[in-house]
Amino acid sequence: MNLKQLRYFHEISQQQSFSKAAERLHIAQPAISMAMSKLESELGLRLFHRNERKIRLTDEGKRLLPHAETLLKNLKDAETEMSELKGLQRGAVRIGIPSMLGSYYFPPILMAFKHQYPLLNLEVIEGGTGQLQQMVERGELDLGVIVSEFVPENLHTELFLREQMLVTVAKDHHFAAQHAIPYDAFFAEELVMFKEGYFHRKIVDRIATSIGAKPNIAFETNLIPLIKSIVKQGFGISTLLGMVVEDDADLISIPFTEPVWLDLSIAWAKDRYLSHANQTFVDFMLAYRSSQTPS
Repeated sequence: MNLKQLRYFHEISQQQSFSKAAERLHIAQPAISMAMSKLESELGLRLFHRNERKIRLTDEGKRLLPHAETLLKNLKDAETEMSELKGLQRGAVRIGIPSMLGSYYFPPILMAFKHQYPLLNLEVIEGGTGQLQQMVERGELDLGVIVSEFVPENLHTELFLREQMLVTVAKDHHFAAQHAIPYDAFFAEELVMFKEGYFHRKIVDRIATSIGAKPNIAFETNLIPLIKSIVKQGFGISTLLGMVVEDDADLISIPFTEPVWLDLSIAWAKDRYLSHANQTFVDFMLAYRSSQTPS
């Protein structure tokens, strides 16, 4: 058994297809099939169910998979660290950012970082915090922005932003003149919400459950301009971070009677080597946070 065989085995298990795995690995399908047949022969075990539409792991294959993932992760970490010890001049930062922050908070950070470190490649993925958390845990992302309230034990986090979620209404809405909105009044309105998996929706669902309310969701979308447009036209209300509406004169933001604060953190896997490029980004972002905090 060697690392090449384990890499092939792992990719087949992810794609549930020999042909798709071969395509992703840029090798011919017969080569990957022969490699797996040889691995099974060496182990004296059958690793795949091949007589179905999708390739599935046997019980023996399922036992091998976590060992393969650990070995491949360790190899990647070793290669990264050794490259950096040689004085690697280039690197990559893969970070997942929720859409609200990606549109309104991170652009100046990303542009400033790229200006200071032009040789480093930035790859930014947009998604819900739940999805981003899973991608970090699986090693598909190096860094991810998540809500601190939902942090699992296998991730290391650094808090970088505390923001209040505010009820967002059109300027002619009957809430517009109020100083604070009770939860029950909010849930009595038609709502414009992000889809499930986004921190915006997760917090709203949690509040609804805590008071026994059922959200009356009229629109579901992850497009912030569309949410704002629907609210402006009076077809519903929403709850957004203040940064999203602070420059929009047609929208009014009001706190909840019981304020809802979000602690947002940058997260990475505790058991995975954090490359120099990614550590540099984390340090840069935390320094930016400190520079924006009033003294």
